[in-house]
Amino acid sequence: MLDLEVVPERSLGNEQWEFALGMPLAQAIAILQKHCRIIKNVQVLYSEQTPLGHDLILNLTQDGIKLLFDAANQRLKVIEVYDLSKVKLKYCGVHFNSQAISPTIEQIDQSFGATHPGVYNAAEQLFHLNFRGLSFSFQLDSWNEAPKYEIPHGAMVKRMHIYTGNNLQETRAPVMPLACFLGNIFAESVDVLRDAAGPVGLKLRLLTAVGAGCGPGVMADSKVRSLERSIYFGDSCQDVLSALGSPHKVFYKSEDKMKIHSPSPHKQVPSKCNDYFFNYFTLGVDILFHSATHLVKKFVLHTNYPGHYNFNIYNRCDFKIPLVIKKGADSQTVDCLLTTNSKWDQIQELLGHPMEKPVVLHRSSSANNTNPFGSTFCFGLQRMIFEVMQNNHIASVTLYGAHRTASQTRLESSSSSH
Repeated sequence: MLDLEVVPERSLGNEQWEFALGMPLAQAIAILQKHCRIIKNVQVLYSEQTPLGHDLILNLTQDGIKLLFDAANQRLKVIEVYDLSKVKLKYCGVHFNSQAISPTIEQIDQSFGATHPGVYNAAEQLFHLNFRGLSFSFQLDSWNEAPKYEIPHGAMVKRMHIYTGNNLQETRAPVMPLACFLGNIFAESVDVLRDAAGPVGLKLRLLTAVGAGCGPGVMADSKVRSLERSIYFGDSCQDVLSALGSPHKVFYKSEDKMKIHSPSPHKQVPSKCNDYFFNYFTLGVDILFHSATHLVKKFVLHTNYPGHYNFNIYNRCDFKIPLVIKKGADSQTVDCLLTTNSKWDQIQELLGHPMEKPVVLHRSSSANNTNPFGSTFCFGLQRMIFEVMQNNHIASVTLYGAHRTASQTRLESSSSSH
């Protein structure tokens, strides 16, 4: 049985690990994977058709705990303990729920002190007692008439919630805490830079922890620093490394499975060396370099939707792609924006329907394995390839540019900004 410390408005955990509000989904899953011998039978709950309409939930069924993540930013929003018989809980080092201590209203008063009168919910038959960043729900089905203010003696806690602020119904996932940076950089937003012909690069707004205590443990002197970096098609490896730092992984392509769809006559000629990716998992971005020139060739932006084969490999990339659309008989231009949340039918309304049928993408770990999530479909429009899931959401966007040197791209970008 887990023995956990409750910190209102912050976390639930022990000396080995901690689920902190604002924590990225990938880090919570990493904790569960590391301690899989202790924390077992974990469910991932999400809406297959409307993944943005409902929270993404990790349900620790053996321990009676749910971790609710905001569907859009995929950071931890609420920690719910829905079965207190399966876990030990303490506050400031003193247990208020264990096999020997029942979580009655008297015990909660003794452990947490006084607060405002509770609120009765007739539909749930629950009495909610709220502290800042913490609430307890008491079962009142044995009483004929609900009390107005005071919870009856002996009432037992049925559920507990940890969240940010004073209102559980209105709470939002907080910004990522300093302890979650762990020496990594994260992307607050990624803007696609474009010219008249199509994308030319990315402008990334990055977040990193700086200060005396940037390592694990106490980070009293640390703070979050925000910085902007731009990278372009035709940039060298050194340009990218100086802008973003070292990638989490370098992946060499063993073969180009999309080459068969190229109209080039030399497409079947094998190359002597392989193109390679810089994988930035915490940014949700891959960068492809040409094997011979070592210049940026493509960018891949990942949305990290549940139900996709690559789910949880990347953090969700919050990208924005500006578009200038001509509408009406007089061809007036209208500024539009594609985002991580845009659906394929919305994109087609803006960019038009592709002339060719999609390329069907089958992913599996080996030739004999099947992908339980099914195939995805790749459509090409305006030097962008949209990988579309079966629920109409975008799994990834691949950007590729006209071949030019980095100096040409930077010169054009700087001249257009003046």
